[in-house]
Amino acid sequence: MKKLLLLFVGVLCLTACTSKKDILYMQNIDQHTPAQTLDLYTEKYIQVNDILKIDVTALNEESLTPFKFKKTQAMGATNLNGPAVLLEGYLVNKDGAIDYPGLGNIQAAGLTTQELKEVIELRLQKFVRDAQVKVRLVNFKFTVLGEVKAPGTYSITDENISIPQALGMAGDLTIQADRNHILLVREINGERVHQRIDLTQTDWMNSPYYFLKQNDILYVTPNTAKVKSAGIVGNLGTLLSVFSILLSSAVLIFR
Repeated sequence: MKKLLLLFVGVLCLTACTSKKDILYMQNIDQHTPAQTLDLYTEKYIQVNDILKIDVTALNEESLTPFKFKKTQAMGATNLNGPAVLLEGYLVNKDGAIDYPGLGNIQAAGLTTQELKEVIELRLQKFVRDAQVKVRLVNFKFTVLGEVKAPGTYSITDENISIPQALGMAGDLTIQADRNHILLVREINGERVHQRIDLTQTDWMNSPYYFLKQNDILYVTPNTAKVKSAGIVGNLGTLLSVFSILLSSAVLIFR
């Protein structure tokens, strides 16, 4: 029986040897993406597959008729049962341009919404007096992974969302989350950058990464206790099954 107990303890030790190397995502991110450059990206740049809501007004509304959005132009990628604001938006195509009525293709990717507004106003000046343009993003997407109650990719029609709001949409952190090392991954103009955030402090709330940007990823890493319990030893049913097999074997051996 002592041999049985020693064998059981040995199995217990082996199954408890789960490490962060077996569990965590993006473990070598510090070797490939410079965290310090994230602070440089304070602007929100338009990207391919963004959907833009563009509103144009003028003193003479009739002069805008050739430049009005036609609903038949609604993007094939948008479900017809989706929000109307998406159906009436302009898709940034794979070349980074939008097809604007009366003006043709306008390069949008790489610009801010303010810069695109100015470009459209300048183009309209040839045809419309005192045209005013408003541009905003309406298919803002971000992904939350790891130790939250509802991980996944979320899409909203608002142009701004903060980290607390994003985590709230994902159901908040679980009790097993490491609140000191939340990982924010961002890609701007083909360059991937990242920032680690300590939610137990407040300095990040006044930083350039308080608000998320299009296609940001938030990864909430598990804490040490969660990692240690992630092996077979964390599964009581499996452990009992192992013990049952060992006990049955011992009965056959020592009877």
